Amino acid sequence: MDEGTELSLSIAHIVQRLKGSHLHSQIERQAKDCLHRPEIKLESLKEDVRSFLKTSGWEKKLQNAIYRELHIQLPPSHPTAPLEHLKEPLAYMRKAQASWEKRILKSLNSMSTELGVPLARKRPGAEQKELINKWNEMGTDEPDLNRFRPVYAPKDFLEVLISLRNPNHDSCEDVSARSHWGLIQVPLNIRDIPQLRQAYTELNLSSGQLGIDDLAHVHPDLFENDYVQIGKKVVVEQDSAAAQQYSRRGCPTGLRAALWALILNSTNQLQDMMHYEQLRAGVIQHNLLVDNLIYKDVKLTASNDDYYFVFEDFLYQVLLCFSRDTAVLEHFKYNSATPPKSYLHGKVGDEEYAVVYPPNGVIPFHGFSMYVAPLCFLYNEPSKLYSVFREMYIRYFFRLHSISSSFSGIVSLCLQFERLLQTHLPQLFYHLRQIGAQPLRIAFKWMVRAFSGYLSTDQLLLLWDRILGYDSLEVVAVLAAAVFAFRAENLMEVTSLASAEAVLADLSTLKVIPLIQIFLFATAI
Repeated sequence: MDEGTELSLSIAHIVQRLKGSHLHSQIERQAKDCLHRPEIKLESLKEDVRSFLKTSGWEKKLQNAIYRELHIQLPPSHPTAPLEHLKEPLAYMRKAQASWEKRILKSLNSMSTELGVPLARKRPGAEQKELINKWNEMGTDEPDLNRFRPVYAPKDFLEVLISLRNPNHDSCEDVSARSHWGLIQVPLNIRDIPQLRQAYTELNLSSGQLGIDDLAHVHPDLFENDYVQIGKKVVVEQDSAAAQQYSRRGCPTGLRAALWALILNSTNQLQDMMHYEQLRAGVIQHNLLVDNLIYKDVKLTASNDDYYFVFEDFLYQVLLCFSRDTAVLEHFKYNSATPPKSYLHGKVGDEEYAVVYPPNGVIPFHGFSMYVAPLCFLYNEPSKLYSVFREMYIRYFFRLHSISSSFSGIVSLCLQFERLLQTHLPQLFYHLRQIGAQPLRIAFKWMVRAFSGYLSTDQLLLLWDRILGYDSLEVVAVLAAAVFAFRAENLMEVTSLASAEAVLADLSTLKVIPLIQIFLFATAI
């Protein structure tokens, strides 16, 4: 397909998407209302209306909405191309993902049967009233969760990724013998260090960065003051593209919430607040089996975390609403996964009785709540917190627990991590492999959570600034390799997996940005 056709298809797709949006009807109404204004002349109607929309800020809102669509839409393709090929071009990846989905759903259904707990039930009136009363203090409620277990943990998912093979690829032909050292054995295009340096040029050692205490060439206060002033201008301008570019060098603490919302085009307008209230009403009316999984996950992770335990109530509110949000299903158009379905009234196999379960199509796993926890530091209004989390999920986080060949997908991140270590520190990689401590077995849990729960919160937010700024999760794999490089000396001394894990058990004192910079730019490769 030539570039012209590709562009035309993209434009048509975006126009179609925006036509049905709330923004479209708002702009239409504004355009009609402005016709009564004295400055609008019949002979220059088109230009005058356009000028009014520009000066009143609507043009900028439209630009931001288009920018968002460009970030989440399917790649342009021929209209007759099968949808599953767009979601995931490699057949063996699609097959592995489908098989994984069946396994998760089977685990969920087995739990429902064994425990005698229905997948969904309407709450009696008294229970609804009780939930309304304790909505803001759900952390004090202690349902009996002993019988419930997470549907899967990251280590289960890793075993599936390790077993992935491309049936059409002969590994004997692989020019890099090093590929056999790692656990990931599929050929995917990933970037080497010279390519990463080019892609992450704003992270080079001579660029000012937030998250670095000792800038040799510029006094930190001087850099920060100027940088904060630029950030304030970006927020005033309300330009998503400018906010994204700005966050590549880190977001100032006081501006981060506004900048992230701007990058994600999360406006939290009246309709967003109403949507959140509708979801809340859905939680109050119906109890889902996955609610127990959410409770259990928060109790096992965030509630035991020194940084996040104070946000327990917020986490329940956001995650329970998220599980009921059918708007999340939209992302399955470009996600390799397919939403899981269950059957009503025991009519298994009868498509007429098939419903997406849970309603958002996402079955939570062990650690899922940690995707939300760091955002609680930025947003204290539940509907705002909710809309930012949902956008983060449908742009980035879903890629960390679905099998795909995507550049930002977890398979590519694992391969990227292994290749960086093999290239950068072959002796360390070989040593760890020899003692049965494959590096990926240690780093996988960090990457699948985008390091949430492992770094101190200020450092984690600096990392997530770069995920948003570069619109990619690739930096997560780079950081994982950089952590091993930083602790390499100690790791060369260990003689078992347990002792390697002990060396890497506490990452809370690490400074993320210097680690990434040194790994990418300070070492001669």
